[in-house]
Amino acid sequence: MTWRTLLLAAAACAGPAHAQVTLAPTFTDHAVIQRGQPILVSGTAAPRDKLTVTLADKKATTTADGEGYWQAGFTALPAGGPYELTVRGADGRVAAAAKDVMLGDVWLCSGQSNMELPVRRALDFDTQAANFADPGLRLLTVEKATATLPQRRFAARPSWSPASADSVPDFSAACYYMARDLRAARGVAIGAVDATWGGTQIRAWLTPAATRSIYGQDEADLLALYTRDPLAANQAFFPRWAGWWRKLSGDAPGEEPWIKPDRLTWQPFPAISYWDEWKGTDFKSFNGYVWARRSVTLTPAQAAQGATLSLGVIDDSDETFVNGKVIANSFSWSDPRRYAVPAGYWRTGVNEIMVLVGDSWGNGGFQGPADALKLSFADGSEIPLGDGWSYAIATDKAGGAPRPPWDQIAGLGLIHNAMVAPLGPIRLDGIAWYQGEADVGTPGYDARLAALIAGWRAQFGRKDLPLLVVGLANYGDPATKPAESGWAALRDEQRRAADADPAMTLVPALDLGERLDIHPANKIELGHRLARAAAGGPFPRVVDATRKDGQIVVRFDGVTGGLMSWSSHGAIGFELCGDAAGSCRFADARAADMSVTIVDDGRPATRVRYSWADAPVVNLFDADNLPVGSFEIMIR
Repeated sequence: MTWRTLLLAAAACAGPAHAQVTLAPTFTDHAVIQRGQPILVSGTAAPRDKLTVTLADKKATTTADGEGYWQAGFTALPAGGPYELTVRGADGRVAAAAKDVMLGDVWLCSGQSNMELPVRRALDFDTQAANFADPGLRLLTVEKATATLPQRRFAARPSWSPASADSVPDFSAACYYMARDLRAARGVAIGAVDATWGGTQIRAWLTPAATRSIYGQDEADLLALYTRDPLAANQAFFPRWAGWWRKLSGDAPGEEPWIKPDRLTWQPFPAISYWDEWKGTDFKSFNGYVWARRSVTLTPAQAAQGATLSLGVIDDSDETFVNGKVIANSFSWSDPRRYAVPAGYWRTGVNEIMVLVGDSWGNGGFQGPADALKLSFADGSEIPLGDGWSYAIATDKAGGAPRPPWDQIAGLGLIHNAMVAPLGPIRLDGIAWYQGEADVGTPGYDARLAALIAGWRAQFGRKDLPLLVVGLANYGDPATKPAESGWAALRDEQRRAADADPAMTLVPALDLGERLDIHPANKIELGHRLARAAAGGPFPRVVDATRKDGQIVVRFDGVTGGLMSWSSHGAIGFELCGDAAGSCRFADARAADMSVTIVDDGRPATRVRYSWADAPVVNLFDADNLPVGSFEIMIR
């Protein structure tokens, strides 16, 4: 689905309001437009309106088509400004305008919480705050939203703001510090777009085409079904979920709690609140799955109506049933649950509502307040559901349940559809991407990353659009012996994706992490490295490993001034591995110039691994104090 198609569809649905001349959402006061690349300005108007668009003393005429969509093109312009971008109607009057517009470089920063982490929470905030004001550095923050189809409009229209003591503190720290360095180095206006969402998997950021290429047409069709009929989509997805439950619980078909709830031992809810707040229970910091049950008695008139089941916010996930029939599957720690239940699901007399609540981190359960829980009927009447609930613990094993394609933070493209698609075909200087923590343990990240950037490059109209990928920082338990590591495996997949794409740069952060905090605070140094990557600066990168004279030589490129091992005569963290699982062992290694030499210990060795741990201690750097990242490579 093209940007033009989306714009037309939205305009057609807008009713009489679509006749007003508008500029696309990225063209507001203080906007930055990418210099040196063709410019497309777009918007909506009345069908067949003749318009004149002016930017930097350049004029372009255009006519809105039959659906009210218009687009005006300009040849590439150099850096400069400020300008006023105006749209005039046939009568010559200004119908829409954006003031204080600059031509410069525009960067999109995206990913999960380590890109989202704001300046106010990053290192050295108090000192840095004195230098926030810069009218030539412009910031645009996209509010969190999801949509099952690509959108033309943002859920909340963003606006550009010059960097200041008001606009900087809540902006992405990694993005801001990168943009600040670029501004100082280039001397042109810099526009930084913050489109981030903590905890999100990469699949939530994929375009529809990328979704189909990775997950297949069947998943795309299931998402499309959800758009048309959420209940039918939940029913279609349910066999997958039920299979997971039976494997987890050992229940035979027909014996599951939603069919036979009396098989469980139930206790009354202490309160309609997060279970972490329940006094006198063992739920403090509990992560896992808990069944919740509520009976409700309906009259024949009530049972004959459709109704909306409101459960308030549930943290994190829920699988909800009425009388043994699945109603919904949701994942969100912030969205209230409101589920339409058809009349045929209800019965006269006692009805059973069952909810399996899952929590993997932080608070869990029903958020409350109690009056948020209710049953609302088509005739306007309601039954409060704020009391009378019982619970039964299912398992203290968090995670594992299959996630449907409409899942909020791991759905197929839902975040792209609402937070990236509305940017339209604007031109960019590049993209900075910091994400992957939520994908640890799911193989194939390199393919997903390649699909992500292919889709975004298509949207933004540049096949060689640079992508700067931050390698995962060190986090978690230290390793005392060689072992498998999901974090190292994902870092290596990031490396492989970057090696396969000349316009993708892997920016190492392996030395910037904090073992006890998944959100390292030193975003200033990370910003320096991102700006270095944006300028084409090198980073150490493994090339190959070969046997030579009883030793194994690992070669690197992108090294400035030669490799060196800090605080030791040897480079720590190298492993030699055979083909068999569990064959890896630590190896003696020495760094010199552009290579590391490993002593061959005479045991089977077909692979070299480096920093293969969630939180490795690293001491291999180049002269610019840049680390070598985790990798696994075959020995030739």
